Amino acid sequence: LSDFAGGASSRRASALGVVAVTYPISLLLALAVAPLVGGEPTVSSLGWGAVAGVAGGIAIWWFYLALASGPMSVVSPLTAVLVAGIPVVVGISLGERPGALSYVGILVAVVAVALVSWESDETVVGTEHPRFTAKVAWLTVGSGVAFALSFIALGRIEEGTGLWGLAVSRVTATLVVWCVIGAVWRGVVWPTKSMMPVLIGIGALDVLANGALIFAYQQGMLSLVSVVAALYPAATVLLAMIVLGERVGRLRLLGMVAAGVAVGLISVAA
Repeated sequence: LSDFAGGASSRRASALGVVAVTYPISLLLALAVAPLVGGEPTVSSLGWGAVAGVAGGIAIWWFYLALASGPMSVVSPLTAVLVAGIPVVVGISLGERPGALSYVGILVAVVAVALVSWESDETVVGTEHPRFTAKVAWLTVGSGVAFALSFIALGRIEEGTGLWGLAVSRVTATLVVWCVIGAVWRGVVWPTKSMMPVLIGIGALDVLANGALIFAYQQGMLSLVSVVAALYPAATVLLAMIVLGERVGRLRLLGMVAAGVAVGLISVAA
């Protein structure tokens, strides 16, 4: 829901302009909710939260640059596969051992993420038939790795520390985004005042989603939680079909079906 609303808002303002507002909102909300959730912050949880925020802020920046100059049909699925796959490799290397059915679910999920994230052969600025240059490739891989590192860092926040790590992640992510804005100030299209209710909603959903993700990591394996969380584009595509009436190609429909199958397989195995 947050991603869908953010994407819709980015049609009226630039992506940087949207996150420049929603990140501080989510920070304030996280600080307001954290005392109610409970838990005691530790140096480790705050440190991993800070890492997650820096990685997430850099990931969004590089991902948008890649989409702006490269073919979305390559950039989106490649980034998505890295986001889904890297935490799985890290989790297994740390000693996690999902069952055989879980491995099948992971494989189906990675394929589903790639298919659901498939876009038309153009850029976010409308240029047709862009080239997948070396610069675009580095930005794509870099953003995928950075997103994955953000997932991994959130997964390292220990149980009993509440949402304090999430609050710190929003501090560092906000700093990164605003540093980028300082460098490209003239290229930022700012949200209008009429968009504020939607932006507040995005901030609230961001806290809810990432808070749930942190608690999921604390109860389950990094490899399984990350690959299920990486399926969120399926919900965005579904909302685009229902709310905006967008037509979806066969590959993305197949990806949505595969996403459901993957979640079912992993849930049964768990």
